[in-house]
Amino acid sequence: MEGKEEDVRVGANKFPERQPIGTSAQSDKDYKEPPPAPLFEPGELSSWSFWRAGIAEFIATFLFLYITVLTVMGILAPLPIGFAVFLVHLATIPITGTGINPARSLGAAIIYNKDHSWDDHWIFWVGPFIGAALAALYHTIVIRAIPFKSKN
Repeated sequence: MEGKEEDVRVGANKFPERQPIGTSAQSDKDYKEPPPAPLFEPGELSSWSFWRAGIAEFIATFLFLYITVLTVMGILAPLPIGFAVFLVHLATIPITGTGINPARSLGAAIIYNKDHSWDDHWIFWVGPFIGAALAALYHTIVIRAIPFKSKN
């Protein structure tokens, strides 16, 4: 591409004459609102069974407590614990609203205190208690039984 020096346009102020028209047309096209696309089909969340919700609470509490027990010592412990809380909430908010802490679930149910707030409240007690017990048991029996090499 041989040409004159004027043909080389470099810099922010060296647009061709029609460039602003194309830029504005493209910007208008890019910033239109897309049509809403639901993450879930209507009625999908109401079809979760009690057992599925209980299993979700169990797994969420198990993972959270397991990560907490493994990282309780150390200067960087808050980082993996925070990530664990974030991921547990990200996974279980669409299912149960995340009740990995039975005291938090109890407080919310007491404040809300509507007719149906107590119907499925057992999920927020049974799932976390079983998950916490199995996480502690797993850590005590399996993780502590693994021999670690000493620095000698």
